[in-house]
Amino acid sequence: METYLELLEDILENGAVKGDRTGTGTLSVFGRQLRFDLSKGFPLLTTKRVPFRLVASELLWFLKGDTNIRYLLEHNNNIWNEWPFKKWVESEEYDGPDMTDFGIRSQKDPEFKELYNKEMEKFKERILHDDDFAKEYGELGPAYGSQWRNWETKEGFSIDQIGNLIHEIKVNPNSRRLLVNAWNTGEVSKMKLPPCHYAFQFYVADGKLSCMWQQRSVDTFLGLPFNIASYALLTHMVAQQCDLEVGDLIFNGGDVHLYSNHIEQAKIQLSRDTKALPELKIKRKPNSIFSYDLEDFEILNYDPHPHIKAEVAV
Repeated sequence: METYLELLEDILENGAVKGDRTGTGTLSVFGRQLRFDLSKGFPLLTTKRVPFRLVASELLWFLKGDTNIRYLLEHNNNIWNEWPFKKWVESEEYDGPDMTDFGIRSQKDPEFKELYNKEMEKFKERILHDDDFAKEYGELGPAYGSQWRNWETKEGFSIDQIGNLIHEIKVNPNSRRLLVNAWNTGEVSKMKLPPCHYAFQFYVADGKLSCMWQQRSVDTFLGLPFNIASYALLTHMVAQQCDLEVGDLIFNGGDVHLYSNHIEQAKIQLSRDTKALPELKIKRKPNSIFSYDLEDFEILNYDPHPHIKAEVAV
């Protein structure tokens, strides 16, 4: 994963200071590419621990076409909580303490952070146990999984891009149309967060499956390690379903940035030595790309440096 560390160095040395939607501020570069040979190990960072269980449960959520965080919370996955939580605390229904700018305030004020955590726990419990509340406040809009599995056409029917992709790889592996797109311009305004990784393409040669994904906005410290592992896992799953070996994984990033509150954490990573990559074991081959369970995946020989805490910018 040296190429990832080189990207961190690049941003620290060459990044432009820019403002952003969250008000946090970033160091940003534009247009970067990383490449990983999946036959040489599973690209899970070793300079800090990346929780593979969260990566896998999020990917399975995408593949279900689900857009409600209840499934994630049922699998103890909290990575999408902040955006629907923001909708709730800004609604007329919310009658708790002021949560204005909770993302920034919780980083600076320990007492507020404790209050925020209590309100978040209330929110999660209601999502898990109140169907009406989950329907109203647990939805992220028609992002990611919705576009992957149910792209709505003007004729009134939906397209399962993932199902079509698997079929096409099996019957026409030389196709240059092995592509899935999540950036549905007509529905972007309905999404709580428009897709950061907005398209991916597969390529088959010499019995190997490669994947390249496009990303408009790249949270390099927190988000990109997840994205790398997620698309690596997806490539392994698709390859298994199509009786192929894995090839290369390629990332193309647009605005590639470090948030201002992640700079010291990035420097900690750069001070650490990389270790051998782990291996991915898929324990069974289900009859469909949509039939995998969390228990089907196991990461072997993963010995990373400790986790480095950082706050997500909302």
